[in-house]
Amino acid sequence: MTSFRRDELPVEDVGHNIAIHITVKYGDKVVSRVLVDGGSRVNISPLSTLWELGIHLREVKESHVRVRAFDGSHKGIIGEIYWAIQIGPVEFPILFQVMDISSSYNLLLGRPWIHMVGAVPSTLHQCMKFVWGFQEIVIHDELSQSSYP
Repeated sequence: MTSFRRDELPVEDVGHNIAIHITVKYGDKVVSRVLVDGGSRVNISPLSTLWELGIHLREVKESHVRVRAFDGSHKGIIGEIYWAIQIGPVEFPILFQVMDISSSYNLLLGRPWIHMVGAVPSTLHQCMKFVWGFQEIVIHDELSQSSYP
């Protein structure tokens, strides 16, 4: 069972309202500003992230998913793509919906990934935990000094 302790609170203690942004790897490339968002029903990749990683649009498959933005409007999906993303010491095949959007994040990990892994994100503690291979893995916010990778 994964839980958090008071001594794991960031220096700011409870006086912050910061989202969790982690750093991941795709092959030999490091991807920063990956938002972990338990409120999202999909994993999202902005189109610009594909270009930055050197992924060609022909690798994106058709998707019939519709995404509703925070304002309630529907946003178009270019398609979907599976990527092998390394989070901490573990590599996961993750399905991303590709959107041509301007965003403050490079990738968004939503409930599909969080639930698949059984991750427990804590914005209060600025980290997330999950058990993999009988070992508890802790992934700290990218601004934390103990970030991985």
